[in-house]
Amino acid sequence: MFNDIGALELVTIVVLAILIFGPDKLPKVIQDVSGVIRKIRSFSDSAKQDIRSELGPEFKDFEFEDLNPKTFIRKQLTENEDLKEIRTSFDLRKELNDVTDAVNSKEEAAAPAAAAPAATPAAPAAGTGPDLLKKPATPAAESRTPFDADAT
Repeated sequence: MFNDIGALELVTIVVLAILIFGPDKLPKVIQDVSGVIRKIRSFSDSAKQDIRSELGPEFKDFEFEDLNPKTFIRKQLTENEDLKEIRTSFDLRKELNDVTDAVNSKEEAAAPAAAAPAATPAAPAAGTGPDLLKKPATPAAESRTPFDADAT
């Protein structure tokens, strides 16, 4: 709960507590606050026990921390046997190497074709499709749609 409070924040809280309550009242305030925290914890624990007893024996191993969405998703991902099988069978590094080899082989095949002049240099090679790495040409001024301030 308070794991993310640093030393500077703790010192600031202590100094503010001394300034607000004074050194005479501070021990009594700390005692009262710790008593309230103990009562809240005991109330929470008794509520958890009541809920567990009402749920019955089939929910004996039920943990309230599992209701946190992050914990629930993490638990489902780590305990699901189908996902474990998929994770172990899928080798990301191998897949990336295959994709890299395929891209490099296409580049090597395209390099000799680019060195030889083609009859129609503007047309792409058959089956290769448009070059997505090139920046598209800007359309002529008359082919652009007019700007409409009311439409935006």
